[in-house]
Amino acid sequence: MDLITALGDIGFAAALCLSAVGSALGTGIAGMASIGAWKKCYLEQKKIPFIIIAYVGAPLSQTIYGMILMNAILASSTTASPATRFGVGIFGGLAMGASAWLQGKAAAGAADAFTEAERGFANYIIILGIVETVALFVMVFLMTALK
Repeated sequence: MDLITALGDIGFAAALCLSAVGSALGTGIAGMASIGAWKKCYLEQKKIPFIIIAYVGAPLSQTIYGMILMNAILASSTTASPATRFGVGIFGGLAMGASAWLQGKAAAGAADAFTEAERGFANYIIILGIVETVALFVMVFLMTALK
């Protein structure tokens, strides 16, 4: 196996792993903010909004998109060049990972805002959905590059 073919084979792992790194960073950031928001509620004797756990889980979907892209890269081994598979995996994984990471940062703000104001849940979810759309676009557009 030559180097170019080997790099093409690395692309499928990169799609999953780099998107998962972003999901881990995003959920960690959102989780820390949610813990802090709950702590503030406990200290102020306010109602504890469990619903903000939805914000923590939002960045996880980018790992699923990475898995879907990974499967598309694996399926394209006879149609796409090794360089294309490598590029799609690396750059797709990075873009989806960045989307998850920044979605987690937005989710952290949403958790804090929701516990402070006790309203606005749907508005905050919409913002997280817009950030997530970047990952969806990347996945779909790059899958077309593999054909």
